[in-house]
Amino acid sequence: MIGIICAMKIEADGIVSRMENVDEAFISGMVFWRGTLAEREVVVAVSGIGKVYAAICAQTMIMRFEPDEIVNVGVAGALDPSLRVFDVVVADRLCQHDYDTTAIGDGRGVLSGFDTPYIPACPRMADTLAGVVADCGMKAVRGTVASGDRFIDSDADRRAIADAFGAVACEMEGGAIAQVCAVNRVDFSVLRTISDSSEGDYAKFAQEAARHSAEIVRKYVASV
Repeated sequence: MIGIICAMKIEADGIVSRMENVDEAFISGMVFWRGTLAEREVVVAVSGIGKVYAAICAQTMIMRFEPDEIVNVGVAGALDPSLRVFDVVVADRLCQHDYDTTAIGDGRGVLSGFDTPYIPACPRMADTLAGVVADCGMKAVRGTVASGDRFIDSDADRRAIADAFGAVACEMEGGAIAQVCAVNRVDFSVLRTISDSSEGDYAKFAQEAARHSAEIVRKYVASV
């Protein structure tokens, strides 16, 4: 079974509408849709915004549905100035830019129990997703995605996160889902379509970027 966690309902709608034999379950304040997509068994959920909701969603999905892998799909802000709205980022690794225990001697972003700020995504899944993006005729960029409980909307903050973590994009859920999956030893990947940058407006482009992400995930499921 493939688990799919969306941050926004529009992404889930674009996937669930193509599913068959759908059952709904309401757990931990979230709806989980279980069914088949491209003849593959899937479970889809909308986590909501932020790391806590994302972690609740991932842990609930793992414990209740036992997926073999989880794909987190959504939109992100560009940190790499070469990225433009509607470019796609496939994460090679995730970090949490707002995780900070430097006051007690840790390196910035170093996660308790991991001894590193970074959690690697599944290379197999990332390679397949990047191939699907290319097949869709879209630009795919591989790199580090930084998560935090803050919407980043200034060039100074973008540069600071990019410099500190070598990240190409930032969002608010992927790092938490990565941590939950790593603890539970579940393969995962994170896909983000760029919805905002120093030259792009989130409110204007987020819905269309979300549709792009949903289409890529549908094709990913059909390809594996």
